[in-house]
Amino acid sequence: KQGMEVRSAAQGRAGAGRVALLVVLLCLCCRAAAERVRYSMAEELGRGSLVGPLARDLGLSADELPARKLRIVAGDEKQYFTLEEDNANLRVNDRIDRESICGAVSPCVLSLEAVVENPFDIFHVSVTIQDINDNAPQFDREFVTIEVIESTPPGTRFPLGSGRDPDIGVNSLQNYELTANPLFSLLVRESPDGTKYAELVLEKFLDREKQRNHHLILTAVDGGDPVRSGTAQIKINVTDANDNPPVFTKEIYKVRLMENLPEGSLAFQVKATDNDEGTNAEITYSFSDIAKSVRQLFTLDPRTGDVKVTGLLDYEERKYYEASVEGKDGGGLTAHAKVHIDIIDVNDNAPTLSLLPILNPIPEDSVPSTVVAVINVRDRDSGENGEVSCKMDGNLPFRLETSSENTYKLIIASALDRESVSAYNITITATDHGSPALSSSTELVLEVSDVNDNAPVFSEAAYSAYVSENNAAGALVVRVQARDADAGANGRVSYWLAGGSAGAAGAAALVSVEARSGALYAQRSFDYEQCREFTVEVRAQDGGSPARSSTATVRVFVLDRNDNAPRVLWPAAAPGEAPGAAPAPFEVVPRSAEAGYLVAKVVAVDADAGRNAWLSYELVQASEPALFRVGLHSGEVRTSRGVSERDAAKQRVVAVVKDHGQPALSATATLHVVLAESLQEALPELSERPLGGEAPAAELQFYLVLALALLSALLVLSVALLVLARLRRAGPPGVL
Repeated sequence: KQGMEVRSAAQGRAGAGRVALLVVLLCLCCRAAAERVRYSMAEELGRGSLVGPLARDLGLSADELPARKLRIVAGDEKQYFTLEEDNANLRVNDRIDRESICGAVSPCVLSLEAVVENPFDIFHVSVTIQDINDNAPQFDREFVTIEVIESTPPGTRFPLGSGRDPDIGVNSLQNYELTANPLFSLLVRESPDGTKYAELVLEKFLDREKQRNHHLILTAVDGGDPVRSGTAQIKINVTDANDNPPVFTKEIYKVRLMENLPEGSLAFQVKATDNDEGTNAEITYSFSDIAKSVRQLFTLDPRTGDVKVTGLLDYEERKYYEASVEGKDGGGLTAHAKVHIDIIDVNDNAPTLSLLPILNPIPEDSVPSTVVAVINVRDRDSGENGEVSCKMDGNLPFRLETSSENTYKLIIASALDRESVSAYNITITATDHGSPALSSSTELVLEVSDVNDNAPVFSEAAYSAYVSENNAAGALVVRVQARDADAGANGRVSYWLAGGSAGAAGAAALVSVEARSGALYAQRSFDYEQCREFTVEVRAQDGGSPARSSTATVRVFVLDRNDNAPRVLWPAAAPGEAPGAAPAPFEVVPRSAEAGYLVAKVVAVDADAGRNAWLSYELVQASEPALFRVGLHSGEVRTSRGVSERDAAKQRVVAVVKDHGQPALSATATLHVVLAESLQEALPELSERPLGGEAPAAELQFYLVLALALLSALLVLSVALLVLARLRRAGPPGVL
């Protein structure tokens, strides 16, 4: 026995070696066409086993693999395959059992899609799973009991059922063997579907009185290497004679059942008749050859022959069932009939979708026709029930394109704008063509990433700011604000001075701008009298690459303050006088002057503006207060009454000039008046004036002004006469 085990193990290793060699040769020989790559491998290979050099077969070199981003997409729930870390080779990811995946279907092919980018393309990969002899034949019943009447003639056949081997081809069940017995032989038959089953043939009459029981061993063997086998023990009980066996109405019952047939429903009925009478004609029905999986789905009423559904039928799990029904009368005679059950597909499976995002988030400057995702759809139903179409809900800037029978590409249909829509919630619905149609949906959230496509925008195109003069350096002038619709660094705004009415350097000398807040601060104190207004340009620039910017104009108005006192122009100030005070010139007023006589006019100016420059005049001091008055707004000094002989010849008048600022500022002007009819009459009065520094200087100034006025008048007259003379010589009389 140990020797047999050693030989069996050696044969197993040799067989495994041949299978591995076959896998390698198939992988080397299986090269893809332009759009399809095919591989072949044996089942039950360990995790990590090489399936094929996928990258090489797709024409991808090792240098371009990182940029092409090779990935695989499988529509199955299990991921049987995976790529190496370097994405070069396709390897096994999970246990692959051909029998559980494909059952009796041959060839067994697993399909997947290989996706590459830059440029985008999809390749279809199919892997054929080769069967290995990993399953031994098995009988549904290990012990089979057959009742045989001793009067049964030789040549009578008794069904022994069929063994089952999930493997296919040569690895499946190939033959049956029976222990040697002179009374029985074995007949191996093959059904139309290729299934081999055994029948026991009676070779000689049985004699119950000699031997009541016979024991045989039935062996089922496959054609694998090494050969695997399974056995069943057969017990034959010899009974007394019952000369009429039951007869079924049909040798083979062919039944078609909808897969959505409810549990408890009547599936079909078998019927047999017996020409005997009494208990020998009472027929009992039972399943004689049936798989455990089928026994769980159907029950047979032993009296009526009604077969009812007791489990869930699923066309996608199994499309065909086969069983043998036995009818036994009361005398022990039996008849057998085959039952073939075809399951009809109904549309009971909704499509399934699997998504593979290619580009998420999507740059908003992506061009139309860019692939952003791959959608794989599957429907387990068949025919029209398994045909699926996809659509996208809503009016979105994307569209679906068919890539292959079960694969769609989601591509950009029109331009994207993150500032309008920053993310899209896309619902994709897959609907089959069944009746009624079934559908399923999945959602894909695609975010749009920002690019610097928006320049900052000021809240106002032009700003106006008002600053009072004599402000402190560093005082806030105005705050500008610009917004950028972009995000992140692309929307982060900084502010700079771009120039102005005084140029960039001049603007920087007047104001400064804080880069983050946009606040403009005065660089120095402003003087209304020197600069009443100026403009600066502020540039707002984002942090994108390349950066975008815009400018706004800020017009700064300097507001006046009452910081200048009135200045008296006439009478002019003399050396030694107090600031703001006028000298003491004299005016000659005839004693015959009436009330309202214009004595002089005080002329003053104020460098301020507005109310700060409005001047008013008042008489604050006079030798004869009742003799003179000053015009409030004109500054004219007039007599308020007629001059009398009693009035002193010399009069001193002091007037104050005030502005209307807050607080008001003022200056004074002093005027000496001589009451005389003529200048010659006033000279004695003037000579009696004190010899202080004030009188000679004032008198000298008066004469100088008088002489200058005469000279100026003479010069103007000479120039006018000269011009007139030239025009008379040169031009015609009509022009003159």
